[in-house]
Amino acid sequence: MLTAIVGINWGDEGKGRMVDLLSSDYDIVVRYQGGNNAGHTVVNEKGKFILNLLPSGILRSTTVNVMGNGMVIDIEHLTKEVAALTEKGIAISPENLKISDKAIICMPYHKLLDCLEEDRLGDAKFGSTRRGIAPVYSDKYMKKGIRMGDLLMPKTLPDKVRNIVEWKNLTIKNGYGHAPIDADEMLSWLAEYGDWLKPYVCDVGKYLNDEAGKDKKIMFEAQLGALRDIDFGIYPYTSSSSVISAYAPIGAGVPGLKIDSTIGIIKAYSSCVGEGPFTCEMFGDEGKELREAGGEYGAATGRPRRVGGFDVVASRYGVRVQGATELALTKLDILSYLKKIPVCVAYSVDGEITGDFPIGDRLEKARPVYEYFDGWMSDISSCRKFDELPENAKKYIKYIEEQMKCRISYISVGAEREAYIKL
Repeated sequence: MLTAIVGINWGDEGKGRMVDLLSSDYDIVVRYQGGNNAGHTVVNEKGKFILNLLPSGILRSTTVNVMGNGMVIDIEHLTKEVAALTEKGIAISPENLKISDKAIICMPYHKLLDCLEEDRLGDAKFGSTRRGIAPVYSDKYMKKGIRMGDLLMPKTLPDKVRNIVEWKNLTIKNGYGHAPIDADEMLSWLAEYGDWLKPYVCDVGKYLNDEAGKDKKIMFEAQLGALRDIDFGIYPYTSSSSVISAYAPIGAGVPGLKIDSTIGIIKAYSSCVGEGPFTCEMFGDEGKELREAGGEYGAATGRPRRVGGFDVVASRYGVRVQGATELALTKLDILSYLKKIPVCVAYSVDGEITGDFPIGDRLEKARPVYEYFDGWMSDISSCRKFDELPENAKKYIKYIEEQMKCRISYISVGAEREAYIKL
């Protein structure tokens, strides 16, 4: 069985929590795109973990975790992430972590360029996490990247680095007026953080193909959500990679395999980190109260998230582009304090009411059309069956399911691993 776990909205839907929960039924978990520009938060019996690069299955000792060729990997960050998990008793070795030899390394100059460009843009900035993601993906498609497999080729690596650094300095020094990058420093950085990773680097495509041939269960884990996808998201306020389920086999290294099911993760309300149009956004005390109730601060950056009511228009679009076959509704418990629950049921664009998700200038002009649903005003965190939920909570769930035209299979009612309802 091949299953993709993907975000339906702007990211931060709770994918890590659901991957951790569902990974007990899978042999392998694969991250297929992105870098350390987003965080997956998992709470289990061992504590609270924030994962930026590592697949969320790393917290289960029986699961093999794969970092696919579609990823961009900051090896310094990965070193620290592995060390932090090891200190908490999580065993990590080449037996349970495999890194694609084709994945691109996010170098220090990528982070520098990210910061220089965001500073240059000023108020017109894209809301980058400043972790080098756009520059490193740009280099990948310019064919100027250093790949994880290059760490295994010490004779040719120095020349590759020197040639790329010379090219990079044309922009860093002559374009931005910054001090040039030193190639020897880059080689030292690669040695310091890359040498210990060499045993983890392999042809993960061959590994995954072989394991799929043995009928192993493989889960593909996405980063961010459909509305941050480079093609289908709120461009240019997107990530720099494809986060949709259709890309999962490609980014994992097994383009010949086909996904059997796609579980879309969707939050019971809306949240968004960074810049760009966010039609359903709430402001003032109403927004602040929801943000605090949900602990809506970026797992990777700590930035306060923008929040709003559930967005039917954006979510229905996300379900469609992700090709979701079922949904997991997360953070339903957060809404328990509300007497009236806001839901954005349509957009108003230049006086026209629409249920279709617009792009470009039309999306910038869109204004939310809100309806309010009766809340349940009670703690639901101990509920483990649908029938145990208050009647208004059931109505809210059924309404979302009807609007999405996609079955809701899981409902999370708390951050802990066991705090969920399976339908």
